[in-house]
Amino acid sequence: MPLLEMQGLTKEFGGLTALSKLDVNIDEGEIVGLVGPNGSGKTTWINIVTGFLKPTAGDILYKGQSIVGLEPYQIAERGIIRTFQLTSLFPDLTVKENIVRGRHLSTNSSILGSFFWSKGYRKEEAKLRQEVMEILSFVKMQEKSDMAAQNLPAAEQRVLEIAIALAAKPELLFLDEPTSGMNLQEAARTMELIQSIRQMGTTVVIVEHNMKVIMELCSRIVVLNQGIKIAEGTPEEIIMNEEVISVYLGKRRGKNA
Repeated sequence: MPLLEMQGLTKEFGGLTALSKLDVNIDEGEIVGLVGPNGSGKTTWINIVTGFLKPTAGDILYKGQSIVGLEPYQIAERGIIRTFQLTSLFPDLTVKENIVRGRHLSTNSSILGSFFWSKGYRKEEAKLRQEVMEILSFVKMQEKSDMAAQNLPAAEQRVLEIAIALAAKPELLFLDEPTSGMNLQEAARTMELIQSIRQMGTTVVIVEHNMKVIMELCSRIVVLNQGIKIAEGTPEEIIMNEEVISVYLGKRRGKNA
């Protein structure tokens, strides 16, 4: 059974169809790339799966159960976590404090327990501190744990956003343009991080315009154009697909435009 199943997923905004009868499965342990020109429906897809938009028609099954109609926090609690195209950090908080904010989905102690400094709260706080430092070590930012997020270089802010997502313990992680604005060296380090995330058991879906990242990271690629899935397959299959070539280059291979 697929981890995530999209069945006839459709989204209309007035007279505009952003997604049309989209059928896509995501299997556990994959890194799947989602690509297409601007306006092809990629971000709409993520917004629907994560509950920020409701579909006009169709269904989404996660572990065999429909998640359509759930609120974003309910979907996140089930293990589907996302990052955003633009960083959504708390700029005035430190790196460490930002990750603590991301970890709140998995904490159990009550506000009353924290007020009275209960044994359960102290135990959970100690565990939380340890987990935050483990995440910082994993993303290689432990030396910047006390730096304000707004003072990080742009590339490290994007890595911090991934770290915040990891703090919520995702089983399925959507990364929206994770290497945007990065140079080649920064993008390569982020690619290594994403591979490490998959190796620790998290399924990953990447929306990315950098085709080098997509081709090197993903075992399977889904291509959208004007809300319609026009191709799906391995990187080798996608790069040879005539319709994909037409969409990206504006012409058929071997023919003049």
